[in-house]
Amino acid sequence: MKKVVYTIALLFIIGGVSLTGYSIFQIWDSNHAQKEALVQAEELISTPPTEERAEKNIVIPTFEKGETMGVLEVPKLGEKMPIVEGTDEEELAKGVGHYLGTALPTQNDQIVLSGHRDTLFKRFDELEIGDTFVVKLEYGDFTYEIVDTKIVDADDRTVIKSTAPNEELVVTTCYPFGYLGDAPYRYIFYGKKID
Repeated sequence: MKKVVYTIALLFIIGGVSLTGYSIFQIWDSNHAQKEALVQAEELISTPPTEERAEKNIVIPTFEKGETMGVLEVPKLGEKMPIVEGTDEEELAKGVGHYLGTALPTQNDQIVLSGHRDTLFKRFDELEIGDTFVVKLEYGDFTYEIVDTKIVDADDRTVIKSTAPNEELVVTTCYPFGYLGDAPYRYIFYGKKID
């Protein structure tokens, strides 16, 4: 009987150590992918302006799903995060996801960015109305002031909609911020362009 209890206890310990090791690896792998994407994004936005940009004849690039697009800067938090096209798990593991089909700065419509509350957006509970987001793309830097926030059900997609001709930045993350597991809500930041 002691041998059975010992074997079961040993299996639980091995299982616990394995799960912990796997979780640590996932966190390391995600952090590594985010750092790599941030380096790519900073290289992209550091490209010298073209003649077209200098003349304000902006050409808005298109991006493939999973491609690094730019940088989201949050001045209050001193954070810089890569922006990646798409919001599936693969893209969100690399950075802030740009919701497919939504606008980019200067397109005068809604821009939607999403991120995980337990990785890149872990300090977003410190943000308040009046704080800013800076979206840096190869064709310019665009600043948005947080003008409103809202908490919605996790399945609520009504926040993603056209706002044309008004440009609006919507940044979404899971809520509550300290929740473990699949969060039941989404925290929405609404930003108005101030540049």
